[in-house]
Order: sequence, then C-alpha cells, then structure tokens
Amino acid sequence: MANVDPGIRPALLNADGMRAAFRGFFSIMELWRVDNADARAILGSPAERTFFNWRAGNIVRVPEDTLRRIGYVAGIYKALQIAYSDPALADTWIHRENRKFGNSSPLARMRGGDVTDLAAVRSYLDAARAPWS
Repeated sequence: MANVDPGIRPALLNADGMRAAFRGFFSIMELWRVDNADARAILGSPAERTFFNWRAGNIVRVPEDTLRRIGYVAGIYKALQIAYSDPALADTWIHRENRKFGNSSPLARMRGGDVTDLAAVRSYLDAARAPWS
C-alpha cells in the first residue's frame, strides 16, 4: 500500500487546515465531475448529514481515516496533473475504463469503500509516472 500523501498529516491539522483539506477535496470532486454519492463513498461513507455539513464547511470532528482519504485524492489529482499536460485529460482520466482496474474506471475502484482502493489508484499512477521522474 502506498504511503499517505505527505501534504496531509492528519494528526497535525488544526480546524483551519481541516477546512482547507475539505475545500480542496470538494474542488477536485467538482473538477472530476464526481457526484455527491460517489464523493461520499470516497470519503468512507460518512452519515449523509455529516457529509453535507463537511461540504458546507461545517467541520467539527473528522476521523483520521477521512483525512487520509483526502490525502490520497490530493495525491491522485497531483499525479494526474503531472502526467497530463492537458488538464481536461487529467480530470477525465478517472472516468475512463482501465485494464488495471478490471476494465472499469479508476473512479469505480476509488468508490469501492476501502482506503486501500484509493491507495491502489495512487500506486498505479505513481508506478506509471516513475519512468518520467
């Protein structure tokens, strides 16, 4: 399993840091055209009310697992921006079928429910990018 994105250290985030992490997450979801049901699954299926509170910026308490998931999403986004010179290609990649994910999309794998699903997508991108590093 890949390491958590170094940009987010769950234990070190204060309230402002958590709000910024969620703003970034929801911005990425918009760029990727991910609906609320899939975004909620990517976050680990929090209660619907909790999800919409987070979306509105009302962040009181956040499990470390959720912040870890946001870190993976941020890492996936960054890897795609590096891999593709065209942001539109980068932002649509998660919707395209991929043999590595059983001919389903990376988004289908990411919404699988487990943090390891996010790690698998991140690891795939890191391995694909390695020859260019």
